[in-house]
Formats: sequence, structure tokens, C-alpha cells
Amino acid sequence: MENTANQSITPFSPQYASNVSLLVHECIQHIDHPRYTQAHLDAWSTTPRSVRHWCQRLLRSQSWLLLNNAPSQPEVIGVINVETDFNHRGYIDSLYISPGKQRQGLAGKLYQTLEQWAIAQGYHALSVDASYLSKGFFLKQGFQQVQPSYQITKGQVINGFYMKKDLT
Repeated sequence: MENTANQSITPFSPQYASNVSLLVHECIQHIDHPRYTQAHLDAWSTTPRSVRHWCQRLLRSQSWLLLNNAPSQPEVIGVINVETDFNHRGYIDSLYISPGKQRQGLAGKLYQTLEQWAIAQGYHALSVDASYLSKGFFLKQGFQQVQPSYQITKGQVINGFYMKKDLT
């Protein structure tokens, strides 16, 4: 666990699945970008996903949480995970920072934890389908755009960018 003042980075634990679900939903619903309409945001996350969904999704990958260590109870303010199975190895599936904590370097701290782990595991590359909002962040981390990408969810086309970074 890495500590920075009142914040720490720790591996995902199922006790935080509900908090992650709320965080991701809140992050998506707070997006303010001309490329994403409310219909896009609702398709992306209509309501918070189930605890079971987040446990399955984050336990099948390598996942970290950024916690704000409040005296009463830690608050999940960020999440990142990378796929570890053979076909998707090194694919960054999620990176979310609480809307009130964005643009403070916290995503970079989570990403550095993931990259250091991936290098230690012998991963040769990382990849991600970045949104319009996260593309700049990933470019700053050394990723290069490979091609435009999109997903169709609930009848909405959500555009993005498939990006890769060589770790060798």
C-alpha cells in the first residue's frame, strides 16, 4: 500500500465493490464534453452496477484503488485495473477518479502503480480504449494512438481511441 498524505493506493478488495460502483457511475454522469450527450452517458452507465459485477470484473484482473483515508472510513476516490488473461494481457480496462478529485495528479499515481507492476510482471506493452477525456492523459503517459475505436451500448455509439505503449 502506497501512502500520500491522507491517500493510499491498495489492491482491490471486495469490501469496496459498492463504493467502486458508485464512483464509476458518478464519474460517467459528471462528464461534461461536447462529444458525449446525456444519451451517451446514460448508455454508458444508467445506474450503478451491482457489487457482484464489480467483484467479478476487478478480481479477474489486477486492480488498485485510491483511497482517501478519512478517520471514520476510507473513501474510494479512484480505481484502475489491467487485464491479466492471455488474450487481453496488458489491456487497461478502467481508470476513474472522483469528479471532485480530478486534475490533481491522482490518475497518474494510479497509472504509475499499474505500469510498475506490469513491468515487474514482464509485460511488453499496455493498451487502452481511451475516451475523448482520457486520451490526453494517456498521451502524456507515453501511449500512442493506434486507431479510432468505438463501442455500441444500448443503441449509442461511444467513440474513443485504441492506444498502446511499449514497455520494453
